Amino acid sequence: MSHTEITAQRVRRIKPSPSTAAAQRVRELKSQGHTIWDLTVGEPDFDTPDHVKAAAVEAIHAGDTKYTPVNGTPRLRTAIRHKLLERHGLECSDQQITVGGGAKQVIFLALMATLDAGDEVIVPAPYWVSYPDMVLANDGTPVVVDCPEAEGFKLTPGRLRAALTERTRWVILNAPGNPTGVAYTAAELRALAEVVLEHPRVHVLTDEIYDEIWYGDGEAPCLAAVEPRLADRVFLTNGVSKTYAMTGWRLGYGVGPAHLVTAVNTLQSQISSCPSSVSQAAASAALTGPQDFVKESVAVYRERRDLALRLIDEVAQLSCTAPDGGFYLFVNCRSALGQFTPDGTEIRTDEDFARYLLESRRVAVIHGSAYGAPGYFRISFATSTDILTEACAGIAAACAQLSPAAAA
Repeated sequence: MSHTEITAQRVRRIKPSPSTAAAQRVRELKSQGHTIWDLTVGEPDFDTPDHVKAAAVEAIHAGDTKYTPVNGTPRLRTAIRHKLLERHGLECSDQQITVGGGAKQVIFLALMATLDAGDEVIVPAPYWVSYPDMVLANDGTPVVVDCPEAEGFKLTPGRLRAALTERTRWVILNAPGNPTGVAYTAAELRALAEVVLEHPRVHVLTDEIYDEIWYGDGEAPCLAAVEPRLADRVFLTNGVSKTYAMTGWRLGYGVGPAHLVTAVNTLQSQISSCPSSVSQAAASAALTGPQDFVKESVAVYRERRDLALRLIDEVAQLSCTAPDGGFYLFVNCRSALGQFTPDGTEIRTDEDFARYLLESRRVAVIHGSAYGAPGYFRISFATSTDILTEACAGIAAACAQLSPAAAA
């Protein structure tokens, strides 16, 4: 029996991850002895804070290594409630909390719990690469809505209203977003909420995993806090991966209406029973312990952001909208398209451009088409200043060698 015959349709609908493919190419080049300036990695380059690691070790020695409740330990649920109350003034009960192996799993389970064949999910583009495939894997239909840079890479009320149909079940809002780093103001969220309120069957899934890697004043705006009338239709997802440099601990959470959370927990009970008890102890310590690490790491990210923006701005063919949060730049390379490399190859697409950077200057980036936005590429500045400086110098040198016509 062939692989095609045994593999379910839901798997065949999913495209290979562009970021995984880029990482694999980087590994191949490194194995050949090449030095690669890798700007693809979507995780903090800092180590997990010591007090968080200590809490995990303490949990192990205390024997906290058994199954936990499906929706997390009482301590973790309390930490999540306090965090939401402190940051956004949101109150929730235990019945409104679910925890999983990363925010990614929580989002997937929420879609699994709510989508039937043909149900639509509005996905603003640029989008995180996993959203459309998560929808497809759960029999839904992703409705990609283009949000151009001229409009701040943000979903507008007009574009949202035009995309809504009787089949719409979810609108996904990721802010600060991956890959752009842009976020919505409170006023912009209220305007989107007014449109959603006109459609009682539509829910909003907010992915707020980058909310504390934030360069604005105060806290990053949160839809659930901005518009209380949507309290029973917002599913807020977050976790500890990005804020506390805990990507490998795999611990995320979701907060929303009790009936939805119950459905997610039912699926969780059949899929993995519960997240790691040790990771839950670590996450509790992260959420409730000293927050110095967050402030210090964000200050470093801000310096790196400003450096990368300055270096990119010096390249004639490139431009970039400054991110409000996160640790990515989404760089416009449309002016480089249609130009030719020194060997006469035409740069026709953003994927061609990313390949050119890697092959000619050993700089690894991810092309914008992977995020539903052709003509761009994403770089991560969750890396050292030295690597950023060398990589941007390589990008500038590669661009300087492009010409408007092929060499004779």
